[in-house]
Amino acid sequence: MAARAGKAEMEPESLYNLLQLPKAVGRPAEEELPQGEKKKYLPPTSRGDPKFGELQKVLMEWINAKLLPEHIVVRSLEEDIFDGLILHHLFQMLTGLRLDVEEMALTVPNQRRKLEAVLEAVNRSLQAEDQPLKWSVDAIFNKDLLATLHLLVALAKRFQPDLPLPTNVQVEVITMESTKSGLKSEKSMEQLTECSTDKDPATKDVFDELFKLAPEKVNAVKEAIVNFVNQKLDRLGLSVQNLDTQFADGVLLLLLIGQLEGFFLHLKEFYLTPTSPAEMLHNVTLALELLKDEGLLSYPINPEDIVNKDTKSTLRVLYSLFRKHKLKENADGTPRGSPN
Repeated sequence: MAARAGKAEMEPESLYNLLQLPKAVGRPAEEELPQGEKKKYLPPTSRGDPKFGELQKVLMEWINAKLLPEHIVVRSLEEDIFDGLILHHLFQMLTGLRLDVEEMALTVPNQRRKLEAVLEAVNRSLQAEDQPLKWSVDAIFNKDLLATLHLLVALAKRFQPDLPLPTNVQVEVITMESTKSGLKSEKSMEQLTECSTDKDPATKDVFDELFKLAPEKVNAVKEAIVNFVNQKLDRLGLSVQNLDTQFADGVLLLLLIGQLEGFFLHLKEFYLTPTSPAEMLHNVTLALELLKDEGLLSYPINPEDIVNKDTKSTLRVLYSLFRKHKLKENADGTPRGSPN
């Protein structure tokens, strides 16, 4: 066990080591995944990515520095965070708040209850209770490394924003879904840290600046982009009223890209009426790949953010099309208005 509290606590530590701990998450076998459910896993190439390893190293050193006064040492984020013990101490150190939970949970049910209580407090402190979360009690308790990293990155950004996390860390993940015909797998890229905007001013993301410096103008920009989108989708008899939600399944996004870029998408290539998050993720991932192929995305977008109705990510994608085709219209002498 990586949490050591000195010689005086050798007996509790020995008991802790004897517990039956959850196994690390690996690629699910078909019989282990109930029909209709899905799981994500990291292929070896992703685990071996240098920036992925660097992110874990920085977070581990940060946690160990914070918990040094309590003589607690973390050696593996994947193995040492799952039961809530480290997270409990880290949360109290970062916030100064005391949690009414047992110090040493010695059974699996008690560990899970402790983790649930600690995560509830963490989510409140992050003001993330009403937002789509990239971690959960189940994921953390089952040693899901991606979920654990998302949680720790969020804590670091909230309580130590000057921590030098490696920028633009993204890894390939494989989502397995159990269907009537067997297991179905899809590859996608998962963004763990934001893209740097400090090195080259030309690569700065306008929406980070917009949301930070002029939030009152966000609705005006959204309205201008919605007007542009509706002009293009009108020929298909479609319209958008809510930019935040109507692009989450990827259908309108694919149809819009087809209209603007001249793509013909066969119905076998995407889900016209997606009924599950996995089908929505397939559509959005396909749309982002098309935009990347056309050189339109200057900022890394996590497809899951679009599916989860993240306004900033949706605006980034739509603006990439707006910028290209609105400028073309203006250059052709047919201006139709643009955001301020």
